[in-house]
Amino acid sequence: MFRVDKVTHDIIVWIREWFLKNGAGCNAVIGISGGKDSSVTAALCVAALGRERVIGVLMPKGEQPDIDVSKALVEHLGIKSYVVNIKNAFEGLRGELASVMDCPLSDQTMINIAPRMRMTALYAVSQSVNGRVANTCNLSEDWVGYSTRWGDSVGDFSPLSDLTVDEVKQVGRYLGLPSMFVDKTPSDGLCGKTDEDNLGFTYAVLDKYIRTGVCEDEATRELIDRKHRNNLFKLSMMPKFVYTPEE
Repeated sequence: MFRVDKVTHDIIVWIREWFLKNGAGCNAVIGISGGKDSSVTAALCVAALGRERVIGVLMPKGEQPDIDVSKALVEHLGIKSYVVNIKNAFEGLRGELASVMDCPLSDQTMINIAPRMRMTALYAVSQSVNGRVANTCNLSEDWVGYSTRWGDSVGDFSPLSDLTVDEVKQVGRYLGLPSMFVDKTPSDGLCGKTDEDNLGFTYAVLDKYIRTGVCEDEATRELIDRKHRNNLFKLSMMPKFVYTPEE
């Protein structure tokens, strides 16, 4: 049984203790998209560290239609924030790649450049403000590899990695976040589709399968299992060759 009061308390304590061990006095730096994951992560960090130690970074790629939601979240929590527009950097890298590659850049390549640039921006801000970068991924997304390796899949600490989408929403509501932040339709803001459009199934179906092992539709179960197998490498440290010196 998921006890939202206990889980929320435990995460807040965990964040506080993690910072004491890994950066006493440091700030939590969070990429703010206005979606549930970054909103809940920011709210948890405020509860654990105080709003004066939480910094939001908004990273549109040119014009972002829903950036007002991100700005509203920052205002709601009362945290300091920066807006870092990655459009020029994105266009610069895309143009350079196109000029030297002897093959077209794939669609997936183009989609993944932006989140990797955003993580670069987050760490640039973090290192300049005595910060630690929060990873905002949840268990449901990680389960099927719905993240960009070395983009939104990384960070210094991860409060939500063991919680499903539904559980993250419960924590958000328990923390008193308005519905506009908790129930916003999940989207990467890059390809024009919702997360569920891209995945081919709903988070409700995925969450149920993760927690109970039950998925009524066989084709959906096979799709989830295939995505999970194919993306396990994203959750592992980089494999290395182990050299054993001869005696």
